[in-house]
Amino acid sequence: MTSDTPAPESSTPPDPARGAAIAVRGLSHAFRSPEGTLRVLQDLSLDVAAGDYVTISGTSGAGKSTLLSVLGGLDAPQSGTVQVGGTDLHGLRGDGLAAYRRATVGFVFQHFGLVETLSAVENIELAASLAGVGRRARRGTAVRLLEAVGLADRAAHRPARLSGGERQRVAIARALVNRPRLVLADEPTGNLDEESAVAVIGLLERVHRQLGGTLVVVTHNRLLAQRAPRRLRLSDGALEPAA
Repeated sequence: MTSDTPAPESSTPPDPARGAAIAVRGLSHAFRSPEGTLRVLQDLSLDVAAGDYVTISGTSGAGKSTLLSVLGGLDAPQSGTVQVGGTDLHGLRGDGLAAYRRATVGFVFQHFGLVETLSAVENIELAASLAGVGRRARRGTAVRLLEAVGLADRAAHRPARLSGGERQRVAIARALVNRPRLVLADEPTGNLDEESAVAVIGLLERVHRQLGGTLVVVTHNRLLAQRAPRRLRLSDGALEPAA
């Protein structure tokens, strides 16, 4: 995988305003277990302008993935206010959160999350179907996205026949089927070697530049975290500027 893999082409110039602004106030989140209550976010506040590129670092268990789950509508906020792209997530549940995810968010995870019995192109077609893309348009959409991430020649390959970097590229292509205003990447290089990790981050950055959305990347890799123009660190449940 090379660092010059092209991002999806856009027929219009990148528009940072099409990104989703983030405004979080007083967000706290805790997990309850028989051993007691574990508080991972404490009265957290966060502002991200539409079109920004931000990395969030922190130790394992600091709450980075929890924060992304709340921003992405996978978990409802337990307290405080969370607004993304003008949508207040606090009152959303069930179908409301699902509609928000379909309309606004693209996810990239550490563990790829590909369906092992489907080919690369079929994995993207499945995501396109869930995003509401019409049956006739799904294959063309999937093929174009694979071409955009440099995997046109791997379209028929199942995940077991792809390298880690190639699987993550398929996952990135899948995350773009709904042209998201917000891309959330949770440790997207955690399972990759150094060369593939740099290439995957480079691809995400080119997607961000070309599509003009908002990009938030959680990573424990300090060198990759430092690539973003804005860098934050999550510690003791709150965010602070990272060095």
